Amino acid sequence: MVQRLKRRIYEILEATDPEDALGRLVNFFIMALIVLNVAAVVLESEASIAGRYGPLFDAFGIVSIIAFTAEYALRLWVSDLEPGRSDPVGGRVRFALSPLAIIDLAVILPYYLPVVFPDLRFLRGVRVFWLFRLLGMGRYSESMGTLERVIRAKKEELTVTFFAIVFFLTFASSIIYFLEHDVQPENFPSIPATMWWGLLTLTTIGYGDVYPVTILGKIAGSLIIILGVGMFALPTGILASGFVEEIQGRAKLRAEKSEKMRMGEGVERLPRSKKEPPEAP
Repeated sequence: MVQRLKRRIYEILEATDPEDALGRLVNFFIMALIVLNVAAVVLESEASIAGRYGPLFDAFGIVSIIAFTAEYALRLWVSDLEPGRSDPVGGRVRFALSPLAIIDLAVILPYYLPVVFPDLRFLRGVRVFWLFRLLGMGRYSESMGTLERVIRAKKEELTVTFFAIVFFLTFASSIIYFLEHDVQPENFPSIPATMWWGLLTLTTIGYGDVYPVTILGKIAGSLIIILGVGMFALPTGILASGFVEEIQGRAKLRAEKSEKMRMGEGVERLPRSKKEPPEAP
């Protein structure tokens, strides 16, 4: 009985079946709490709103932390059902050390500090940690999960592109520094300081407050702008191709599922992000 309940809780929290109405409802509820708490952080930065609705924000924060504490405890309890984590102790330790679990714990723990320091104003201060829960929205949202899978699939290409951008930024900033430092020492005092100009120029933003004035500096700056357009377009192209591959892959899986249903074969449920645990005895 306990094992069946445990497995059912796992299915709900991990949304192993997209057709499970209760699983979708629970995930939507948790996602809504995250969004509303982040909205509270934003609204509380306005002094007039914080002064008028501060007690309401405090009450909502307490309700939210109770819900998220229960979620974390349940996820920790059923984490040994995850494939590869069958060891009751080791599986839970691996879960607790996973990035999403660390984020959850970092959000939850500060809320219990008022037990030692009973001051609700402190509660408002630690609510800023809710911003970090946005990093784990892929657990509850299909669209955010798609973005996470695309980044994971293209991480090598994105890493190479990142280092290429850093190299080119350093090279361009160094060139402009040596060409402009003697003429504009206040605007280009060092290579690290020049990197701010280089980043704005490579991204074609350019505030216009700092710019080359020498002939060679203008020529180099023009080349940097032209090359920067292509350089910063690379991550966009990589992510775009990743989204196309992800959408096509899921469309293929759905087509295969429909074909199996049409042929009357047993159909495996299409998981959203993780495999289902083995059947309970």
